[in-house]
Amino acid sequence: MIHAPDILAKARAALPKDPLAKWASIIFSLSALTLLISIAASQSFLALAALLYFVWLLAAHPKPRIGFPPVKLPLALYCVFTVISIFFAENKAVGGFAVRKLALFLILLLAVNLIVSLRHLFFLLKAMFVEAAVAGIVGVAQFIRQYREVRIQHPHRIYLYMTVTRIHGFMGHWMNFGGQQMLMFCALLAFLLLALKWKSQPGAETMAATEPAEIAAPRQIKLWWIVCAIIAFSILLNFTRGVWLGCFMGAVYVIARWRARWLWTLPVLVAITLLAGPQLLRRREESVLHPSRDASLAVRFEMWRAGRRMIQKHPLAGVGPENIPEVYDLYLPPGKTPIVGYHDHLHDDFIQIAAARGLPCLVAWLWFMLALAWGILRRSRKLAASRWVAHAALAGWLAFIAEGLFEYNFGTSPVLMVFLFVMALPFAAEEIENRAALAALGEKNNGDSHS
Repeated sequence: MIHAPDILAKARAALPKDPLAKWASIIFSLSALTLLISIAASQSFLALAALLYFVWLLAAHPKPRIGFPPVKLPLALYCVFTVISIFFAENKAVGGFAVRKLALFLILLLAVNLIVSLRHLFFLLKAMFVEAAVAGIVGVAQFIRQYREVRIQHPHRIYLYMTVTRIHGFMGHWMNFGGQQMLMFCALLAFLLLALKWKSQPGAETMAATEPAEIAAPRQIKLWWIVCAIIAFSILLNFTRGVWLGCFMGAVYVIARWRARWLWTLPVLVAITLLAGPQLLRRREESVLHPSRDASLAVRFEMWRAGRRMIQKHPLAGVGPENIPEVYDLYLPPGKTPIVGYHDHLHDDFIQIAAARGLPCLVAWLWFMLALAWGILRRSRKLAASRWVAHAALAGWLAFIAEGLFEYNFGTSPVLMVFLFVMALPFAAEEIENRAALAALGEKNNGDSHS
């Protein structure tokens, strides 16, 4: 039986010895643990962790190299082109928000250097899975309350009112909630299907000896499946079709890595929901087949056409970050008024970045995203005990790209922060496993020298 004091003692022992580095690690962990609950708290912890980490770097001059995913050049170019685009914007003042948001990429640096052990990494992920389930339960309660109110006040327009305003968990908007739940669902599915499968892979026993990190006790597996079901159910009730598509793509990847012969179950599940699911769910799915009748799809087509005109007129620097609502009406056909909807961005990562920041920035972003995926794929072949983490990140990457075809999720801080955190984990795991392997090799050499 494992006691809480033992767990805390082991956790403290794994933390860096230097007080600044230790507190940077603890506070970064708090940033990760508040991502799904309060974005303001998470960003505050992130800023404090970064400050402590940089002070430690200046004071201690640590000998080990600073770890960072192999995306430095494309990320730097993306940041540079973002700043340049502000100087060509109609309203330069609002572009400062986009520059401040670049600080979120510190997550890639801090996660790789401040997650100190596999136990630490797995704890953060498992805690976030539980938080996602709690957020899902809150979302289900929101759905029940909203459904009861709509059924009384608008009994003949239930679908309209249930999709205009949707469940949002702890987040302020349903898109933020849906995007976060999507990434947690993909990671948890990889945990359930791949972690135990590869627990006995070559090298895993060696890692377990030097870096103890329990994947999951057999008796806990059923509980984790319940957690996964709650998250999945909240995603269904979120009614965000881009999130559904992202979850589908992430699930395809994980199941293909687990047992490819089971891929047929996914289209069967979709068909079952179309034929026998609740009426609201069926109607939401069927709306994709009739885009002209769906206002949210119609406004997207209008936005994408307007975005294409922005790119044609401003191919190098775009219209400027955060300037889409400032100039949107100018890029509609003469005499046409915009369809009622949200016009602050263009609901597509690719079109949004090109229209707001220019084609060079889009190229840098594509390079960054592909380099990120390639780096994670390479780690998936090298990692031992934490290989499933790399595949969880790849599933999340695919889900994020798929949802990004219909939503500007790269510009939404709550979703972007979770995305960057999940993407950083395989690189953090590589650093941890390399340190553990070097430590094991040092102990072996010491033992040979004394024998």
